[in-house]
Amino acid sequence: MAKRMRAAVFVEPGRIVLDEKPIPEPGPLDALMRITTTTICGTDVHILKGEYPVARGLMIGHEPVGVIEKLGSAVQGYREGQRVIAGAITPSGHSAACLCGCLSQDGTGTKHGFKAMGGWRFGNTIDGCQAEYVLVPDAMVNLAPVPDELTDEQVLMCPDIMSTGFSGAERGGIRIGDCVAVFAQGPIGLCATAGAKLMGATTIIGVDGIGKRLTMARAVGADVVIDFHGVDPVEEIMRITDGRGVDVAIEALGTQQTFESALRVLRPGGTLSSLGVYSTDLRIPLGAFAAGLGDHTIVTTLCPGGKERMRRLMEVIRSGRVDLTPMVTHRFKLDDIEAAYELFSHQRDGVLKVAITP
Repeated sequence: MAKRMRAAVFVEPGRIVLDEKPIPEPGPLDALMRITTTTICGTDVHILKGEYPVARGLMIGHEPVGVIEKLGSAVQGYREGQRVIAGAITPSGHSAACLCGCLSQDGTGTKHGFKAMGGWRFGNTIDGCQAEYVLVPDAMVNLAPVPDELTDEQVLMCPDIMSTGFSGAERGGIRIGDCVAVFAQGPIGLCATAGAKLMGATTIIGVDGIGKRLTMARAVGADVVIDFHGVDPVEEIMRITDGRGVDVAIEALGTQQTFESALRVLRPGGTLSSLGVYSTDLRIPLGAFAAGLGDHTIVTTLCPGGKERMRRLMEVIRSGRVDLTPMVTHRFKLDDIEAAYELFSHQRDGVLKVAITP
């Protein structure tokens, strides 16, 4: 009988539970990773709520930090016992999307009536990593060795939110001297704020309604913060920019209101960089869109993956340019994963990110 492991499993909308599943056996190009630290993402909450459909019985989670337990027979350049991370997005390296230079979209197609989320497989189309072990496909494309001097929690944001947030800044085409507004300062929005600073933006405006998140936004690079409970953020941003608007607006929540606000604060020819995962149709207001004549650009981003992306992000951390460890506000054992979901999904106790350790 196959050995078994504990894992967080999707049962039905409203229920992700701790269960047991067989420990997988790696194929020739795969690797079995023993998880040492992982976390819960906002997308996992969309799954929990039934807003994003996955198969019943699927292991959830897509942000793995761990150790190589076993290598597939054809995997070269790695060793068992090596500390590694894998991106939330696991491209094959040889698909049409990869060969076009868009690794994150490897696997795009129709799933449950949705246009599937590109190369996002962990906890979406294959078993994820909120477990004791995870099978990493195409290991030579996706496993990135962790530098000895970096801890699990220092690199925990690399697989998803750091890669996603930074990509929101990169896809927005931020230039030195730009004015940037980031709507929502949750984990991904905070990473977008940090990324905007690294890209050279000189006025970064962070918008949120939670005081601790606005404080954190200042710590990672925001020059101005706006509490939307006290002032209309669109009016305030236009006041701050003397009516000009921002060069780039980053939407990091996934709601009609934040998307629309991001569009309304753009200067003519500005760029809206959308990071949010939307659960309903979006509406583009005629005025905010200048009836289609404003030379606006709207871009979307799926977390870039692959080992080279992970290496670069870990180099940013190792250089000291960014410290994201304060974002880990709560810690749980895997045995308490259901309590971790309850806390995180209800955003209680000032939670930003949780660290889960088997």
